[in-house]
Amino acid sequence: MSAVRRGRPTFLERHRPWPLCRQCCGLALDMGSARTRAWIAGRKAILDVPTITFPGAGAAYPIQRGAIVDVPGAARMLDRLLGDRLHRLSRPLVVVTTPVLDGPLYRERARAAVQVLRPRSVITVPAARAIALAADADLERPLLVVDIGAHLTEVVLLVDGDVFDARRTALGTADLAGAHTSAEIGEAVTTMITSMLRQDLTPVTADALSRGALLAGGGALRPDIARRLITGLQAPLRAVAAPHTAAVRGAAKILRAAHSHPSHGTASPPGYGPLSR
Repeated sequence: MSAVRRGRPTFLERHRPWPLCRQCCGLALDMGSARTRAWIAGRKAILDVPTITFPGAGAAYPIQRGAIVDVPGAARMLDRLLGDRLHRLSRPLVVVTTPVLDGPLYRERARAAVQVLRPRSVITVPAARAIALAADADLERPLLVVDIGAHLTEVVLLVDGDVFDARRTALGTADLAGAHTSAEIGEAVTTMITSMLRQDLTPVTADALSRGALLAGGGALRPDIARRLITGLQAPLRAVAAPHTAAVRGAAKILRAAHSHPSHGTASPPGYGPLSR
């Protein structure tokens, strides 16, 4: 009888699932102007806390209108939120959502703030793409994502899952407590999408709008805003389930995919490199 010699075990054969795999600790993170949400691998609940820090006697807000204005403050906030919840010897793989139009500066500052968690690797992903993944949207067809947050509203056109066009306004649901109205938010979104339609010389934007824009963020929980958008755009809308946590849930999907990929532990998995630029 001849013996069968097995080679070195593959990644999947030697791999232990979360939360048993300490070396594969992972974290999905969505840092907004008003709320910061985090999902730790192996846990069901999403942590949801105000984006606030206390450097001295008073409170400070390290993220304003979608921009990280205080990197040390953001780091203190993350350490307060997550420092005691991660294993002390862990080096987590971190997936961070980012506003589309903040560019390299936001990603650079987000990476700097996350260093307080001792990450092994950091992957950044546009929030609009994370939202689409959370909604199980068909990314093989053009998709409009309308993300209405507390202090920032973005309209993003995705084509093959990549950002094709984007618009933003520094206006959100938190402004409704002041002088602004839901009509202004609806009008701003309608204007941004109309501008996309006019500037697009292809049928891509019109095709995405005819399918129905994907509505996320806290604004998706406001029926008055949704009604104004439907009326202004003369097109359907599709609200994401639990829209206020859609971005972090989409980031968690990317985290799971990265965690189970054979290249995990050595480099970012294929298909996610461009998101980190």
